[in-house]
Parts: sequence; structure tokens; C-alpha cells
Amino acid sequence: MAVYVDFARIPFRDMEMCHMVADSLDELHAMAGEIGMLQIWFQAKSFPHYDLSQPRRRAAVDLGAVQVDRRELVLVMRRWRSAARDGLREFEVAEIRAFLDEPEWLP
Repeated sequence: MAVYVDFARIPFRDMEMCHMVADSLDELHAMAGEIGMLQIWFQAKSFPHYDLSQPRRRAAVDLGAVQVDRRELVLVMRRWRSAARDGLREFEVAEIRAFLDEPEWLP
């Protein structure tokens, strides 16, 4: 199990943002808390993730987050989708659905 950050540098206001995902919601929220993120910043509509500023990205890496390129990030997303389709992670899927009316990333 791991937490991952990508190398994106997406402009937002006066910052550059990247994405943080994980193999489980518990890991994702735990890391988010460790680097000072609020759970209300959690984004589930497109895919369960947090957008991170570059200083928070560095903090996540210092705490053990794995740096991945876009291709590797997509592989993590595919594992989530596959697990959801196979009926695994039912609790996590239910938790994410609670954030959404019609999640786009679930089958």
C-alpha cells in the first residue's frame, strides 16, 4: 500500500498544483492530514485524490509518498476502477459515493 504524487505543475491562482492518490482512502486521508490538508479538500468526482501545492508535495514525498509519472498515476487509477468493478473495497466505494450523486469513475 502506498501514497503517490505526480509531477504535474497545473497553474492555480499563484501556485502550481499536482495530484496525490493512494491505494486506499485511509492512506490518502492520513497523508493529507500529515501535510496539513483538510478533508473537505478531498476530490472524488473525477477520481479520489487531493490537489497539492508544490510545498505540500515536497512534504508528502518527505513522509514517504512515491513520485510517479502520469502513466504510473493512470495505473493506480485503473487498479481502483478494477477493484470497484470486481466488488472489492466496498466500504471505500460506498464512502466515495457518499460524496457524489453519480460518480463518473465508477462502473
